[in-house]
Amino acid sequence: MSISPKQSGAKALSKRLKRKAIIVAPGAYDALSAKIAAQAGADCVYMTGFGAAGSTLGVPDIGLMSATEMADRVRALASSTLPVPLIADGDNGHGGPLNAARLTRLYESAGAACIQLEDQVFPKRCGHMENKEVVSTADAAAKIRAAVDARESTDFKIMARTDARSMNGMKDALKRAEAFLTAGADILFVEAPRTEKELVKICETFPDTHLIANMVEDGKTPYLTAEELEQMGYKIAVFPVTALLAITKRLQDVYGAVLSNGKLPAGEDRVTFQSYNEVIGLPEMLAEAAELDG
Repeated sequence: MSISPKQSGAKALSKRLKRKAIIVAPGAYDALSAKIAAQAGADCVYMTGFGAAGSTLGVPDIGLMSATEMADRVRALASSTLPVPLIADGDNGHGGPLNAARLTRLYESAGAACIQLEDQVFPKRCGHMENKEVVSTADAAAKIRAAVDARESTDFKIMARTDARSMNGMKDALKRAEAFLTAGADILFVEAPRTEKELVKICETFPDTHLIANMVEDGKTPYLTAEELEQMGYKIAVFPVTALLAITKRLQDVYGAVLSNGKLPAGEDRVTFQSYNEVIGLPEMLAEAAELDG
């Protein structure tokens, strides 16, 4: 049986997880950033909900994106990265177990290779913001079970995230992670450990589990290299907002320069118009159109 393009990302992630080396997944927030991350050589791309909310609606990451809006975003990013797999932030599932199951089906159908589900209440907050709250362990585990049951293929991975460290401490966070693993999660994500010792503790607690470390500039967790995280025992290192923060600064500078000078000053760093068209695949599309026209 042939593999559909949408399934190929999940197959690729399954194969990549079996390799020894750590997976470095840069964050992307729209189809263009995801395409460029894949072109740069990433063997996995991470769709950040933080960035999706900001780039789609111009709002902070506090649960304002709907489930269908997020699924549409997944579809756009996944199609731009294939065959490179996409890990996609599913927030807190946008409701209870039935909602998490529906979102899982939407994400898998949209071409994602993995959905990330967290245990925050609604409205949720970015994992490195203050004043977060979590649902009960039982309620969160029920969402993970629902997601596991809802997927069509085991190649499509379920990533379970807990935000309990910030409110309840590391002991509760590890207990929740264990419950999520029992519920069928393929990848565990203990958000916002505060020290390298805590990062190591997570790996010691789950030595035979695929673990993800979230590297956020100016965040609550020590900012380490992928190599350092691999030595600790992590399988995936995500840098979710690195590009978003950098491009925000660049946009501020460019728009400011245009408005101050009446045009973009000579020497400003940019790609050429032709190069941009090459990046987004215009030559290939025109060639395909010519072939179809006969």
